[in-house]
Amino acid sequence: MVSDICMGTMTFGNQCDEAEAFRIMDMACDAGVNFFDTAEMYPVPPDAKYVGLTEEIVGRWLKTRDRDSIILASKVAGPGHSWITPPLRGGLTGLDRHHIMRAVEASLRRLDTDYIDLYQTHWPDHDFPYEETLMALDELVRSGKVRILGCSNETSWGLTRSLWAADLQGTARYETIQNNFSLNNRRFEDELAQACRQEQVSLIPYSPLAGGVLSGKYQGGARPEGARFTYYLSAGERQQKMASRFVNERSLASTARFQAIAAEAGMSLVTMAIAWSKQHDFVASTIVGATSAQQMPDILAAADVSLDREILARIDTVSREIRYPMG
Repeated sequence: MVSDICMGTMTFGNQCDEAEAFRIMDMACDAGVNFFDTAEMYPVPPDAKYVGLTEEIVGRWLKTRDRDSIILASKVAGPGHSWITPPLRGGLTGLDRHHIMRAVEASLRRLDTDYIDLYQTHWPDHDFPYEETLMALDELVRSGKVRILGCSNETSWGLTRSLWAADLQGTARYETIQNNFSLNNRRFEDELAQACRQEQVSLIPYSPLAGGVLSGKYQGGARPEGARFTYYLSAGERQQKMASRFVNERSLASTARFQAIAAEAGMSLVTMAIAWSKQHDFVASTIVGATSAQQMPDILAAADVSLDREILARIDTVSREIRYPMG
């Protein structure tokens, strides 16, 4: 059982220092959040100077809490598919037994714990047999180092193929999938949502604020100092492509309309966007992120908000009229 909101940690260690990270996690925990998500590759953007630092920060914070009361999730990187080069193990991060075992042992050391509640594949390895990946992950479950398994950034084919392989082999299966899902990116509903319903797999959506776009901070062409896409728009080709996917004419237009709906409902768009995410039947918990404790009140307010049918209908109208604003 996990809280409706999961505290993501990917900025801890570069955009957010340790003291502020502690404040953010304390605020989340004190508000009833018991689910925290990290990864061996964090913080982002991936950088050899920082890699692993997020897990170390989370591990030190974990010592201030009752370990058994916290549901802790982490991830093995998997291949970057030319999109990123994980700064781990020489960039060779396939999902074979060798890399999985190396990854989990390193994560356990950094987190300073003897088990991880949810262990996920960060990126799929479609060129490697799911059977072998699942056999290695099953070893971790049987040994007690991991409680349950999940995947992330996975496709409909990949999820169903993995479940089929687990059923045939009798291994532990992926119980969760962590994919991008927000008011500005509803593609998960096209196919994966039905697969999750039928197979009893829970979505743990990340980026419910569409990378911060749904906070409204990029409206009117604004480029706020220190914001992720402000940096990405002047960085390398990969970062610029990602920024243009999140911040574009259509995504800003849909954000403006969502802002109006939230204002009329008497809440911030941040609160409405997170509340919308957590109300889906296939969602177990929505991952939120912050770089400052000042951002937390609007985020945490969503835990007590249930959007009524009128608001949901107005949201759906925007989504029909501005389809797939993130491309």
